[in-house]
Amino acid sequence: MSVKIFDTPEVQDFLKTVAGFDQQGGNDRAKQIMHRLLSDLYRLIDDFDVSEEEYWSAVSLLNALGHDTQFGLLSPGLGFDHYLDMRQDAADAEAKRTGGTPRTIEGPLYVAGAPEAEGFARLDDGSDPDGEVMWLTGQVRDVNGQPIPGAKVEIWHCNSKGNYSFFDPTQSEYNMRRTIYADSEGRYTARSIIPSGYGVPEGAPTDQVLKALGRHGERPAHIHYFISAPGHQHLTTQINLAGDKYTWDDFAFATREELVVPATRIEDPAEIDKRELDGPFSEVVFDVELAKTDKPELQARHARPRAKEDEQDQHSQLASTAKV
Repeated sequence: MSVKIFDTPEVQDFLKTVAGFDQQGGNDRAKQIMHRLLSDLYRLIDDFDVSEEEYWSAVSLLNALGHDTQFGLLSPGLGFDHYLDMRQDAADAEAKRTGGTPRTIEGPLYVAGAPEAEGFARLDDGSDPDGEVMWLTGQVRDVNGQPIPGAKVEIWHCNSKGNYSFFDPTQSEYNMRRTIYADSEGRYTARSIIPSGYGVPEGAPTDQVLKALGRHGERPAHIHYFISAPGHQHLTTQINLAGDKYTWDDFAFATREELVVPATRIEDPAEIDKRELDGPFSEVVFDVELAKTDKPELQARHARPRAKEDEQDQHSQLASTAKV
């Protein structure tokens, strides 16, 4: 079909009606955004001569994404999460908020309320027989290299099969999820297991979208972090373990050069005994630098729906930043 009707007065008036421009109720910003979104999609239908079969196939796919709660999984796969980070990087540069460990995407699998510990915590519950012991440690400093005592370090990662607790009913509650408050020298230490890389479920809606683009849905082995401290900018980041097949080919676009960290195999009996372990382990060291800020809104993670992050947890965040 060669017909193009988008630029006709009839369609333009119709778009304004659909977006609620002729109604006094509602939200003005929502109307403006919806008008822009619908305009772009209507034009796309015209420009690419989208058939009714293609349109309803897309609707079916959207229904499937919602049914399987995979919009949060597809979002990083289509680059939205990384694009938002790029915008935040640009905002920091414009405001001359320079330095500090780079941010990268949060992902959809954080769970609030993990057990808290001082200085050291064991993340795993010991139930994963295939897991290689990991000794994860680092120091939280400011951009001038000064330690930040008591910095809050939230860590979460998957097991040796690529599954996360809470979302995987076979795991114990908060398995491989902890909050560690750094010691007087800003240091944190965790014992856990080396996580596995993983891919989106085969044949799932997200997989269908990626395959249509000729792309895979694989992620390298990685570990997620929230790091925060009063007077410093909250950091959302994650490290990718060096040497993974997908370290530099992450479908979620989370890899940044400064965030690729080696897992060093330790077989020295003295080092094993020092950590009271039964055999060789892999050590991962990730030091963090936080940029200073006096803006309370930059000291807390941005608001978004998260598992088990209830009103009380959000209120406590606001209360802690209000004291600075």
